[in-house]
Order: sequence, then structure tokens, then C-alpha cells
Amino acid sequence: DEPLPPPNPDRERIERLERELSSLRREVEEDRKGRVTASLPIRLSGFIQADAVLHREDSEDQLDDSTGRPLNETRYLIRRAHLHADATWRFLAGSIEIDGSTVRDPLVRLFGAEVAARWPEEGAVPLVLLSIGLMRIPFGAENPQRDIDRLFLERSNMTRSLFPGGSDLGVRLGGGYRILRWQIAVMNGHPNGEQGYPLLDATEAKDGVGRLGIEATAASGRVRLRGGVSGLFGTGLHPGTPGTKDRVDWRDDNGDGVVQPSELHPILGVAATPAATFRRFALGADALVEIDVPRLGVLTLFGELLWAGNLDRALMPADPVSTGRDLRELGWFAGLTQEITRWAIVGVRYDRYDPDADAMVQQGAIAVPKDAGFSTLAVSAAVQAPPWGRLVLEYDHNTNALGIGPSGAPATLGSDAVTLRAQMAF
Repeated sequence: DEPLPPPNPDRERIERLERELSSLRREVEEDRKGRVTASLPIRLSGFIQADAVLHREDSEDQLDDSTGRPLNETRYLIRRAHLHADATWRFLAGSIEIDGSTVRDPLVRLFGAEVAARWPEEGAVPLVLLSIGLMRIPFGAENPQRDIDRLFLERSNMTRSLFPGGSDLGVRLGGGYRILRWQIAVMNGHPNGEQGYPLLDATEAKDGVGRLGIEATAASGRVRLRGGVSGLFGTGLHPGTPGTKDRVDWRDDNGDGVVQPSELHPILGVAATPAATFRRFALGADALVEIDVPRLGVLTLFGELLWAGNLDRALMPADPVSTGRDLRELGWFAGLTQEITRWAIVGVRYDRYDPDADAMVQQGAIAVPKDAGFSTLAVSAAVQAPPWGRLVLEYDHNTNALGIGPSGAPATLGSDAVTLRAQMAF
């Protein structure tokens, strides 16, 4: 018989390492099958947008008689300061977003908070994504867009009027397949920036809102197209009024301080009126084309068109019960941006919004149509260090026909503005 070979320390060490590696593989596999570890990774991100309003044509060194707030708008302010945290494990995801600003008073509020499930787990665009919580309203292309991605300082007049604040509470189902993108949501119908009942729900009925779109890239990769159609159908609320009792008012007509029978005026009480609901809707279409221009950068052409009824919730809140008729809202915007290498970008956008397309004004014995529209021509230029920082200078030519001139007649008053914005992402 041949003698046994002597022990090999290297071989024993290799076998021990193989056993340890096999054990680690089993633990990882158990994790993938359902064991959530205590060290779930949390990712933090955010951005700051600080504004210097260099000129505002309608600013006054006065206080508002009704609210006592300053009418001066030539100032420095924090327009937005967002902090976003999100975590993902397999097919589950959760996120929280906080927004701070000094636009009116120093304010910190919840901007987004949602829990989502997606399938499949991998890939940039899931086939099915189900979310519940506080989220962006899936209507059009501008409203779901992140504020830090937009060159122009603010969203268009129509978007800020119909979808104030941009987010609402609800349940959303969406996803994509090849070039198709789709989202449908059931929401409270009271966005976080509306005047009435922000982030509450005044009616049992919910708003249904959604968008069907496409995202395609040319074979050369130099041209990209995005577009879609959107719809919203919901219910608004007209608040009721409380009842009042009969009373007597005294008006001292002759100023002698003595009550005279002729100076007493009876005022009859009125019965309370109940709240009433009304229907509202919106239909929209949007398109965007990106073209890679040699030696310059990306040229972007975009536009959006919207037709709505009784949906204004911020600028001129719609209440067809009070007016006795439905209010038609029409809005659109179009614009372009051009990168000048990756270090600069310029753009122009024109938007127009009419909160009451059927408005009339009495002139003598007849009623004639009245222009109640708002419009803004925005011209922007920026230097940037993508994706972290950008310095934007924007001129806004704002017009509306709702002002009152010195004679007391309706007039278009100037409200142009020049603003410098510094923004930083992290």
C-alpha cells in the first residue's frame, strides 16, 4: 500500500472558505424569499429654490385692507425646499416628501407620502404599479413634472388654477408596456393648494382622473417623443348658509343721536340653505418633442391644451350653484427650450387661461362677452451645472383684464416681474 499524503493546509483553508460562502449564499437566498432585514436602505434627496424678486410691477408699499398683509412682492424668499426619503424592498416601496417655503408665512407641510407595490420588481417602468397615499395628480404632462426639472419658475396659469399644489390623496394604478404609459387614480378631489378644503374631502363622491400616453425614441436616438390625453370627472361642493333671525337695524340718518321711528329698519330672517353638489370635469392633451442638436444640446418643443368645467379651485374658484350656470374653463400653453452646451439653457413659454369662457358684462341695456382671461409670456435663461445646480433669470409679462382703472372701469393693469432663482439639488 502507498502511504497517505500529508495534510494540505491550503486545501483545508479552501474547503472552509467554500463552506462559509455556501452558508452566505443560503442566507441571501432566504432574504430574497421573504426575510426583511432590519437594515432596510433609505435614500435621501432634495432640492432648494431660493428667489430674489428683482422687480414686480404691481408691488405697493401698502397693506391689504382685508387681510393686513403687505402688498410688496419685491423681496427675497424660499420658494421651495423639498426633502425626499424613499425605501424599496423587492416589489414594495415607500416615500415621504416634505416641502418648506416662505411665500406667505414660514411653512413646512407634507407634500407627498405613499406606499406602492410594483410588478415586475426589475426595470425602470413596471407593468403594474399600485400606490396609495398623497401623490401627484396624474393629469397632463406639466402637473406630474418635478419642480426642479422645469426651467420656468412656475407652472402655467391653468395648471396652478385647476390643480393647485399639484398633489392629492387617493389610490393610483399605473404602469407601462413598450411605448405605452398609463395611469388612473381615484382621489379626494381637494388638492393641497386649493382655497376650500385642502387635502380633505367635502363629498362622499370621489374624483376619477387618469392619463394615457406614449414615450418613443427614433431609431437614431436623436429624437424623442412624449404625448398623451388626460381626463377628470368628479364632484364639487357648494356650501350651505346658516339661518338668521328677524332683527331691527337703526341708522341715524340726521346724526342727532336720537332714535326716530323712521330710522328703524326691520330685516327679516332667512331660512338656512343646505349644501349642494355639482359636477366638474376636465379633458386635456399634451405633446413634447426632444431633438439632439449637434454641438449645442437638446431642443425641446412642448405644448398642452385643456378644456374643463366647474374645476377652478384656486384662481377664481368655480361654484355654478352660486352663479346659476356652469363655468367653462379653457387653457393652453406652448414653448421651447434650447440647451447651449450642457452649461446653459434658454427658453420661452406662452400660456393663456380663461376661468370663465362665457363671461358677460352689462353695457347699457345689453350684455356683451367679457374677456376674463389670464396670460403669461415667460422668457428664461439659465447657467447650470447638471444635475446639481442652476441659476435662472426670468422675465414674466403677465396680463389679465380683471383690474380696475382710476376711472373705476375694467382695465388691464401691469404686473410684469423679473426674478432671479438659485437652485441646488442633493
